[in-house]
Amino acid sequence: MSRRRRSLVLVGAGPRATGLLERIAANAPSPYGFGGLDVHLVDPYPAGPGRIWRRAQSPLLWMNSMAEDVTLYTDDSVEIEGPVVPGPTLHEWAGIEGAAFADRRTQGGYLRWAYESAVEALPPGVAVHEHRRRALRVTGPRSGGVQEVWLEGVAEPLRADLVVLTLGHQDAEPDAEQRALSAHARRHGLTYLPPDYTADSDLSELAPGEPVLVRGFGLAFVDLMVLLTEGRGGRYDEHGRYLPSGREPVLYVGSRRGVPYHSKIGYQWSGQRPPLPRFFGPEQTEELRSRPVPPDFRRDVWPLVVKELGFAHYHRLFTARPESTTMDWAKFEERYARADPLGPGLDALVRSAVPEPADRLDLEALDRPLDGLRLDSFDALQERLRGHIDADLARRHDPGHDEDLAVFFALLSVYGQIMRLGDIGPWWHGFFSYLASGPPGPRLRQLRALSEAGIVRFLGADTTVTAVPDGFSARSATVPGHTVTARALVEARLPQPTADRVRDPLLRALFAEGAAATSDGLLAVRPEDGRVRYADGSTHARLFALGPHTDARGAGAFTRPRTNSPAFRQNDATARALLDAVRESARETGSGGRGRPAGLPEAPTTTERETTR
Repeated sequence: MSRRRRSLVLVGAGPRATGLLERIAANAPSPYGFGGLDVHLVDPYPAGPGRIWRRAQSPLLWMNSMAEDVTLYTDDSVEIEGPVVPGPTLHEWAGIEGAAFADRRTQGGYLRWAYESAVEALPPGVAVHEHRRRALRVTGPRSGGVQEVWLEGVAEPLRADLVVLTLGHQDAEPDAEQRALSAHARRHGLTYLPPDYTADSDLSELAPGEPVLVRGFGLAFVDLMVLLTEGRGGRYDEHGRYLPSGREPVLYVGSRRGVPYHSKIGYQWSGQRPPLPRFFGPEQTEELRSRPVPPDFRRDVWPLVVKELGFAHYHRLFTARPESTTMDWAKFEERYARADPLGPGLDALVRSAVPEPADRLDLEALDRPLDGLRLDSFDALQERLRGHIDADLARRHDPGHDEDLAVFFALLSVYGQIMRLGDIGPWWHGFFSYLASGPPGPRLRQLRALSEAGIVRFLGADTTVTAVPDGFSARSATVPGHTVTARALVEARLPQPTADRVRDPLLRALFAEGAAATSDGLLAVRPEDGRVRYADGSTHARLFALGPHTDARGAGAFTRPRTNSPAFRQNDATARALLDAVRESARETGSGGRGRPAGLPEAPTTTERETTR
């Protein structure tokens, strides 16, 4: 084989790149034989933590997962071709309680350690080079040959045999409504903050004591709430009451649902797990993928989701609390398996076998708990929402209702199947996050305390915002006729880039050159290995992409142990595809083929930090 050094460029050096690098190290020793390999990581933020988990952010910001539920390492539940290489969870690495919610800077330390460990595990002859810069464009023939990665502020590109885009979540240019609201704010001296990562937002214009409209009730809102309360000197006493500093604005928060995301479940599983997948597994996924017309989510996929989540729920209820049911599990399961998931027969079966409505799984009520509710006063809404939070906290911390945890496991299983279907639209990801990726219980208790203190006030469901001469006006369907006007409006949600609004110049250039994009702006990739696809049906031979900016996005770059993580499966498949491509290139040049590609240097250039094995 040719001994010319090969070159791999990873654009984006956060946790997804770290996971991929770990899989490259795990798979590289055998059976992959090749000469030296230079791995270049391009990112303006630190390798390992990247932008989201960097240490340069407020220590008040937490993860929304327990420390024992965070790992970057494979275990024997992960279905991969490469070797399983166990490693510590966050709580084992940090020496903290498993049920603790670590701050993001601690997670950044874990990710940096994992990155350095992956570098250390690479075989001899592999050199890693960090470039603390932004990548602007990738050029090169789709069919093969040298790829060029152009960096900000550097005249010469990095030349590579292979490129992987591990870019993470993306910023977006404002849409038409956001542009209009921004223009309105400029004309009238108002404050408007468009969708952004809250840790990166300039909140200094939100004045103490002033009303602020907030649109969005997910994790971005929780960060905003923390930074504008504890971040401005407020604190909670030993009874959980909030003691204001006097520097807080008053937050009026609303959203489509009008309620916060469900609390993280606050107990551990015990006993028999539901045997998943049951109704939505690889067989059903392959059948959907084989259809000549892409499946419609609501018609073809959602019924399978409903059946799977319901199976997990009732399996746990019947096996752990049989006194709550009126039917033998075997009989129920047989009838459940035959029932149409969206038909009246399933509802009738559940009503006959599960007498108490609170013990039944009602996904519509879970998704939209305020639908149809009409209250005659704003104060009544505040009481109603505090009651909703109390009930959610009580149930999500009660192991007597651990059918909720069974549904959580089913959600993870379903997510792993859905990601193999490609673009199924954004609704599912929002639903999943609302049920399975909400804030820690302590954050919801803080939210309730802030409501009692008058710092946070709830607007209700189906909140709409309009521009008015003296500011912004919000109203909701929950309290008809009630409006709130403020001179500041914050969009507490992550940017949602489409192909024509994505801010990253590299992705913009790719889309302009014909890379395929989904309806919600995700880069299309081949599910098997992450190779980038084009609108003309071709696939790039040397360019790969992994992560939430692609239509094969997984549930996260790190995950719970023992959940057969889709992201880990992707990482392993892509790592092996990369190493196969490197080996094939070495064989071609070693047998008198192409030889060294013109312009590809023997050694890397423009490196700010190098680690050589």
